[in-house]
Amino acid sequence: MYERRKIGILGEQIACSYLKNEGYTIIERNFRCKIGEIDIIAWKNNEIIFIEVKTRSSNYFGKPAESVTERKRKHIYKAANYYMMIKKILEQNARIDVIEVYIKKNKYIIHHIKQVY
Repeated sequence: MYERRKIGILGEQIACSYLKNEGYTIIERNFRCKIGEIDIIAWKNNEIIFIEVKTRSSNYFGKPAESVTERKRKHIYKAANYYMMIKKILEQNARIDVIEVYIKKNKYIIHHIKQVY
């Protein structure tokens, strides 16, 4: 379990670097509330983006985004709405993305899936 968490943290760090290079501003990481968790909250082009990061070292258990089930998307959506409510930004354009990070040895591949919900 510890190794999986280390891979997850590394994947989030890679995703943040990727987002910064793509012109996103990271607002918050690992936002948690009773409703759920959001890995990364970012800002770009007058839009707030709630990002779920899934990291894998192989496709043995399927593609990373496949683990973001309908139930998980609903939790992210509710947590995103809660975040916007407490930050008083309900009128802001928003979307939910998934970033897949494949790590193999010292190399990685990023697949950014926009507007999943």
